[in-house]
Amino acid sequence: MEINQKKRSNRLKFTFKDDSFNYAYKDRSGSGDIDVQYAGFPTKASVSIERNEWLRNAGLIWCVIGVLQLGHAMVTGDSLQGRGFWLLIGVICLVWYRWATVKYSVFRSQAGNVLVIQDREHDRIVDEINRRRKDQLLALYGELDMRNTLEDEIAKFSWLHEQDVLSKDELEGRLAQARSAFQAPGPAASSQLH
Repeated sequence: MEINQKKRSNRLKFTFKDDSFNYAYKDRSGSGDIDVQYAGFPTKASVSIERNEWLRNAGLIWCVIGVLQLGHAMVTGDSLQGRGFWLLIGVICLVWYRWATVKYSVFRSQAGNVLVIQDREHDRIVDEINRRRKDQLLALYGELDMRNTLEDEIAKFSWLHEQDVLSKDELEGRLAQARSAFQAPGPAASSQLH
């Protein structure tokens, strides 16, 4: 499965595999890709906003120049014809600045930062990664391991709950199963050597 995102010169590609996904990016500053294991994908994200500050600054300066020209023309009684040109250019720059803003959710994984553009595909991408993350963590750690101690199993299932892999009810069920299994006599305890 593959999902692509594009905004202005920014292109992101998410290729979902069985155990990991490939995150590829290309923008004005370069390109690259990383492979991220689902189990290592973080649940928390920060927000990064990419803006063209030059457009904002130029727009503000041209708006001020345009307002000063209009004000001067009104005070001196000159014709207003053509006096709003710089104001119009400034407003166009400010609108372009606002439109050209790109917002990202930034997930900091061990493999590197994964950026997801906040657009109509954002939730679909994050939900797919989290669904596969949950499946992978359950496959790795979701079963009772009798080689561990009861305390280790309780800590493991509690950690899965903290990672939003197990619901509160599922956690209680796993903990009850672990306590029951560790309290039951094992085959080695009931057998005797002859």
